[in-house]
Amino acid sequence: MLPPSGQDFTAIEVSHHINRSARDHCTLSARARKSLIRAFKYIGPAFVVSVAYMDPGNFATNITAGSRFNYSLIWVILWSNLFAIFLQTLSAKLGIATGESLPEHCRKLFSRRTNWFLWTVSMLAAAATELAEVLGGALGFYLLFGIPLTLGALLTVAISCGILALGRYGQEKVELAISGLLGIIGISYVIELFLCDPDWPAIFRHTLVPYIESSSLLVAAGMLGATVMPHVIFLHSHLVKGKRNANPETQEEHLSMEKIDVLFAMNVAFLINGAMVVVSAATFFSRGIVVDSIELAHQTLRPLLGNLSSVAFATALLASGLSSSAVGAYAGEVIIGGFVESGIPIWTRRVLTIVPGLLIISLRLNPVEVLVLSQVTLSFALPAAVIPLLLVTGRREIMGRFANSTLTSLIGWIVVALIIGLNGALLYCTLFHRTW
Repeated sequence: MLPPSGQDFTAIEVSHHINRSARDHCTLSARARKSLIRAFKYIGPAFVVSVAYMDPGNFATNITAGSRFNYSLIWVILWSNLFAIFLQTLSAKLGIATGESLPEHCRKLFSRRTNWFLWTVSMLAAAATELAEVLGGALGFYLLFGIPLTLGALLTVAISCGILALGRYGQEKVELAISGLLGIIGISYVIELFLCDPDWPAIFRHTLVPYIESSSLLVAAGMLGATVMPHVIFLHSHLVKGKRNANPETQEEHLSMEKIDVLFAMNVAFLINGAMVVVSAATFFSRGIVVDSIELAHQTLRPLLGNLSSVAFATALLASGLSSSAVGAYAGEVIIGGFVESGIPIWTRRVLTIVPGLLIISLRLNPVEVLVLSQVTLSFALPAAVIPLLLVTGRREIMGRFANSTLTSLIGWIVVALIIGLNGALLYCTLFHRTW
């Protein structure tokens, strides 16, 4: 048999190279698929948390901001979102590093008196946010189907409890349901943006250049309270526990994936909140219309932008109310269970969070005023969540190698100072009727 020629050797080598490349490609593809599957295993908690940053309280404050002050307060949403990314990352890091939630750590570290104070403020915050969520869902039912507010509130509570009941089949089912409602909110506001005619140069300018005056301080504080939520700072540290692994290498991977989760989810929230202000400013402020109720916003959208706009608005409001009501009740459950070491059943904890909101809704107060004031309440409650978070995540004996660096702690305390400073200025202007 004749030996192969040079051409034959070349052909054989090329064939071997192709086969080897194909095997390597298959191996890389398999690794990529495994990495993607592993990454998706960790994704989800931040999207549950992000719903609270797009709740009906945001609708009220953002519509008010846009109709009264044009685009001038969009920068508040940007900075609030940066605060939220920072704080939610710390909360997630706590749960990943220790396997315990922030309320559980508070119960162990602080005195009984301090814990009762933190529990009281946190429950007031959870009740205030649940009020906003349930009221928003009720308004959504009313605007879409003409259902009375009280019945709409009961429907909102029933559906949100149904969403939480999916948890018996795994936390991922709750995450999927809430993410679906989040998608509805996003699609609705994409439609709104296409229908209105915003001034994009002005939007970019006001996003990057801070400007505030005393007349807009209450709304700015409400926007901060609506965008940085104390109850989900507690909740996030609990949600990541279900995906935690004690292996140090896996914890590093988990934290890296959760940071991506937080960045993506919080920026989706930023874009939707920004869209709310933009639509309100482009539609109402540009025509000299001051909107002081969600019903008026809905009614005014129809003649100005068409029926599709008003339907999209009401649909987004309903989806927001349903999803965020579930998250608010879940947070109340975590807060009570963490601060109070007792055998209170899960559904009892959720009911304790929901009932105050139902009682206030039955009083038939102005919905927008109630929503804005609930968000201001949340703004004042923020330090009760943020300060314990910084104290706990800064302790190396608790966090180990995940303890906050000096720079992280410095940034955290600056955030606390800004929040307290804004609240102090708001209180001063409100009590003494002063202007800057």
